[in-house]
Amino acid sequence: MTAIRALRLVEEHLFGFVLLSVAVGFLFPALGELTPLSLPILAVMVGSVSLTLSPAAFRAVDRRALVVVLLVQTGMAFAGFVVATLLGLSPALVLGFVVLGAVTPELVTPTMTELADGDTALATVVLVLVGLGSLALVPGFVTLLVGDVPVPAGRIVENLLLAVVLPMTVAVAARARFPERVARGDDQYPAISALTVVCIIGIVTAANAGLIRANAALVPAIAVGAVALNLVGYAGGWLAATPFDRRTRIAATLSVGMRDFAVAAALVVAAGFPPIAALPAVVFGVVEMATSAWLAGRFGG
Repeated sequence: MTAIRALRLVEEHLFGFVLLSVAVGFLFPALGELTPLSLPILAVMVGSVSLTLSPAAFRAVDRRALVVVLLVQTGMAFAGFVVATLLGLSPALVLGFVVLGAVTPELVTPTMTELADGDTALATVVLVLVGLGSLALVPGFVTLLVGDVPVPAGRIVENLLLAVVLPMTVAVAARARFPERVARGDDQYPAISALTVVCIIGIVTAANAGLIRANAALVPAIAVGAVALNLVGYAGGWLAATPFDRRTRIAATLSVGMRDFAVAAALVVAAGFPPIAALPAVVFGVVEMATSAWLAGRFGG
């Protein structure tokens, strides 16, 4: 089996590979030592997807659709608060859900959008704008709904620049400068991104396997909340984008429903809260990677 064929298998059966990656990460927590590789893997993922985009694709993004998606995004922090409150979770877990709803869309959203045949340029622009806006949105929503919480803005900006803005800029510039040469790999770029998704979710699961085991009794309720928040986001994005075409609706669905669980967990820990407050983000990450892989297969199929 050639390497290209192997990559295609991962792309075609992404949902199954994501579930396998979760299982491997949970069974082999030592893989969590690969966490420092997450940032470069994310950069490769974003860069691979961005190689399919030209500057014209970004200029063609429907500004009306962009505004709609950004507005719907602001409701996710409230949704996280309502879901956690209705489940009767502790204040620390409520905090975790609020932060999860307030952060940027998951960094793999453009990849999932590409695999689902959605508007990847729209998903990428949303990711960057919400990422920058989260510097104000995260502390604002947390203060409004939970209380005053310090937010490490520098870390958010650094991760966003290194994992999204820089590789995206380089990739789009390469596409503009060498369009024919770059276009030769158009069939492989989504598959490479799919492989990086599988790697990331395995590493994240492994890094948090101990936290999940230590709080196993809370996992079912948190999982219900994670599924609810994930579905509310998907439904909100899909319905809000009703006036637009299918590709735009797919991008809106994934951009709103997927949340950057890694950033959410890091913010909770950096703020000095108990580790348990990061549990919603960890569980949500497993849920969203599985559901988004399934959606990508449904939409893209």
